[in-house]
Amino acid sequence: MTGQRTQQTDRGADATREVEALLATGPFAVALRAAIRARGLGLERIQYRLRRKGVPVSLATLSHWQSGRCRPERPGSLAALHYLEEVLEVPAGSLLRLLTVENGGQHVAQLRQ
Repeated sequence: MTGQRTQQTDRGADATREVEALLATGPFAVALRAAIRARGLGLERIQYRLRRKGVPVSLATLSHWQSGRCRPERPGSLAALHYLEEVLEVPAGSLLRLLTVENGGQHVAQLRQ
């Protein structure tokens, strides 16, 4: 072995850099989709891991969040983001921050009041 990276390792590093960049800039749905892809977990597996943490989120909801059809806004959905960040191994608060930025700096839950 010559110490060169394998193509798979390069793809993993590229995916990590992509996720980091998207978590910094957004938008939320694109960053979430990239994090899911980089982690290599299907939505059913993510749902299972969330459920084991006591956080029920439907497959349809996860799919809608990653496609941009809707975003987490209700208090329960926002709380689930914390656990979703753990499952996806992204920095704590990174997904919630994107939602806040996309709402002009206003916390998502404040929009409902």
